[in-house]
Amino acid sequence: MRVDLPTPGFSFELLATLGHARAGILHTPRGDIETPVFMPVGTAGTVKSMTRDELMAEPLDAKIILGNTYHLYLRPGLEVIEAVGGLHAFARWDRPILTDSGGFQVFSLAAINAIDDDGVTFRSHIDGSQHRLTPEVSMHIQATLGSDIVMCFDQCPPGDAAPDVQEVALARTTAWAKRCRSVPRKPGQALFGIVQGGIDIERRRRHAAEITALDFDGHALGGLAVGESIDDTYRVLDACAHELPVDRPRYLMGVGTPQDLERGIGAGIDMFDCVMPTRNARNGYLFTSTGKVNIPNAQYRTDLSVVDAECPCATCRGGYSRAYLRHLYLSKEILYSRLATLHNLTFYARHVRRLRERILSEGLRA
Repeated sequence: MRVDLPTPGFSFELLATLGHARAGILHTPRGDIETPVFMPVGTAGTVKSMTRDELMAEPLDAKIILGNTYHLYLRPGLEVIEAVGGLHAFARWDRPILTDSGGFQVFSLAAINAIDDDGVTFRSHIDGSQHRLTPEVSMHIQATLGSDIVMCFDQCPPGDAAPDVQEVALARTTAWAKRCRSVPRKPGQALFGIVQGGIDIERRRRHAAEITALDFDGHALGGLAVGESIDDTYRVLDACAHELPVDRPRYLMGVGTPQDLERGIGAGIDMFDCVMPTRNARNGYLFTSTGKVNIPNAQYRTDLSVVDAECPCATCRGGYSRAYLRHLYLSKEILYSRLATLHNLTFYARHVRRLRERILSEGLRA
């Protein structure tokens, strides 16, 4: 089943299902994205410590990465991005890019922002300068960046926010989604709506009905992994993910242990992003087929085995030992971040692809 999305040049093809889990292809003007997919986070126009060629090479072969509206707006700034012809040209990346709206970043900086029905006034975490972000401004920034998938500006309250706070956030997010929808986009930019609602299932379903009625190219579940328990995260996922429109891609924002990805795929999610594999790598935590390795531990001081004998990444295939990685980490050598990040991102990519292959081999053809 292949369905054209509202934005010309984009379509979503559903290939197979296994329960609520789905395998498909998101077709975009800049290339096809096999789903489920994990999208590496390139906050400031770079996936930290990785080169473009490393990201594109097998076995990682990232088909899409993320950029961050808030951070790129503040630095290097729109004047620079516009002068070089957009984020793709700036970063030398010719595959799809998804940009978030900046909403999560400004709302996470609660001490230096002021929210109203029109938008957010905030101070830069870099130099303290004051800025204004509205749905229209967010869309303008993302148009300048030239990303392939643009996210609506939304209000993301904390996981433990009171019901009245959640209701205000829902009303604003719907109103802002309508405003984002009305702003002209560059050709080749799809627009995704975001469903909020905290951990209340009824509120989530009510908001999903409001957002999906606006006919976006795809839909995201936002406002999870923001302080609620993992049990509540999974409860919302299990109840709401599969209820999003079947003919549009479904995106779970910012949730991302390997277990989270497996649970999300089982619930019907198609797209994931999270800083966990890159941030954990830099902090000494490596994912393996037998569990997590905390590389600073003394037990690896003379361990000459590779991180994961089953992993085909250049770090493991190249024979870099746990002992050597521990030495690099403790010595604060830059090479450590590169080797560790490449390994973790490869682990995530292979983890999701294995789940996709299972859906294709065991599931029902769509």
